[in-house]
Amino acid sequence: MRPAGEDLEILGREECIALLRSAPVGRVVYTDQALPAIQPVTFVLDGDEAVIIRTAPGSKFDAALRGAIVAFEVDAFDPAARTGWSVTVVGQARAVTDPAEQARLALLPLRPWAPGPRDHFVRVPLWRVTGRRIPPGS
Repeated sequence: MRPAGEDLEILGREECIALLRSAPVGRVVYTDQALPAIQPVTFVLDGDEAVIIRTAPGSKFDAALRGAIVAFEVDAFDPAARTGWSVTVVGQARAVTDPAEQARLALLPLRPWAPGPRDHFVRVPLWRVTGRRIPPGS
């Protein structure tokens, strides 16, 4: 048996971005009333620059993200093979308020799964991108 972490593969930024593109759902980690909170969300990447999330205007979630430094995480695992990967992004979430940018983002392939209108966009820039993988046979 190998020591824990010996076969953990650290991923480069390009591979992390490719893995981000492959995931349909991610998790936003933020602070809600001074407590840690996690919310699963559908998302899309805007180029290689930012994670884009659609929210309901005026929602508690939307308010919590405004200007907050957040983490965003995606992953995939195969429990039977004991393999998997995870990618984490850190950036400052900001509401998209420019009408031209909102119109452009509305054309991206981002369709929320949750019911109800989700007409508000939040951008999380890819300030810090890290990833790791547990390869097969580890």
